[in-house]
Amino acid sequence: MLQALLYPLHELFSVLNVFKYITFRAAAAAICAFAISVLFGSKLIRALKQLKLNHSPERVGFESIASQHAHKTHVPTMGGLLMVGSMVVSVLLWGDLSNRYLWIALLSTVWLGAIGFADDYLKIKNHSADGLSAITKFSGQALLAIGVGLYLYQDASFWTAVSIPFLKDVTVHLGIGYVLFAFVVLVGTSNAVNLTDGLDGLATGCALFAALAYAVFSYVTGHVFFAKYLFLPFIDGAGELTVFCGAMIGACLGFLWFNSQPATVFMGDTGSLALGGAIGIVALLIKQEMILLVVGGVFVMEALSVILQVGSFKLTGKRIFLMAPIHHHFQKMGWPESKVVIRFWILAVILLLAGLSSLKLR
Repeated sequence: MLQALLYPLHELFSVLNVFKYITFRAAAAAICAFAISVLFGSKLIRALKQLKLNHSPERVGFESIASQHAHKTHVPTMGGLLMVGSMVVSVLLWGDLSNRYLWIALLSTVWLGAIGFADDYLKIKNHSADGLSAITKFSGQALLAIGVGLYLYQDASFWTAVSIPFLKDVTVHLGIGYVLFAFVVLVGTSNAVNLTDGLDGLATGCALFAALAYAVFSYVTGHVFFAKYLFLPFIDGAGELTVFCGAMIGACLGFLWFNSQPATVFMGDTGSLALGGAIGIVALLIKQEMILLVVGGVFVMEALSVILQVGSFKLTGKRIFLMAPIHHHFQKMGWPESKVVIRFWILAVILLLAGLSSLKLR
């Protein structure tokens, strides 16, 4: 919005020329989202407390580490409203609103945030760990993912092949199968972040590093010279997603202001589904889907731990981990919550660097 309003005046006021630069607007979007979160966070937390929108009961099996989470009983949830809200406002202010990729990313994030909001609300209303039915929740995610996949598939300018990280000119052409692939990426990422959101600051911090990686990938993918030099598919207009990722980074930092241990608010499914979806949709739009396995490695590890745990128990009656998702496994081993979170953050940083290295290792 600000670009459309102020950039045309750059001939009168040369300083306004900065609005044409994606890097400037991405940085401004990050600062803006952070400022909104910090300024309105305390007010939202008070409102959530007054409405008694507190953290929902944990599932069976949580009792053995309940002492480490005793302080969370009266902490309000649905703080994802702050994260999604600050992202939306920041993108609308600093993004180029004529860019279709920006709107796809923004609307996808809001859609998944709405599903998470409904799930959180029902959990609180019913005083239960169960919110939306699994089929309803999954259907909402699937509807978005298939819709996005079909939209991209029918777009003649969009490349429906998938590049393999670290390998030069190695691609897998999917054709109509790309719709199914988009479904797996978007739904998988959204739910993986949701599973990771179990400790103070864990999902927020890991998502922050993934968003930082995709900010870099978005910029180089949308820049014809850098894309050609780095053997990346050039996608005209995809660079604007750098602004979206900047807003995500600022929103994560702002939310972490309140969500760091001991957390005074939780994002709930409102935030985790939206945040995971935001990362997944950017990966799809800039054709860097497979690198998500690297920069989002913590989320992959969390999701796999649940899949392996459930599969092993059903097939053999035995559990692989002391508890799943895997961050609870380390808690049961005796690691304090803060140690688990910081070590997972360190791992996320290492994976971020490994992902960025793929820009040259191909």
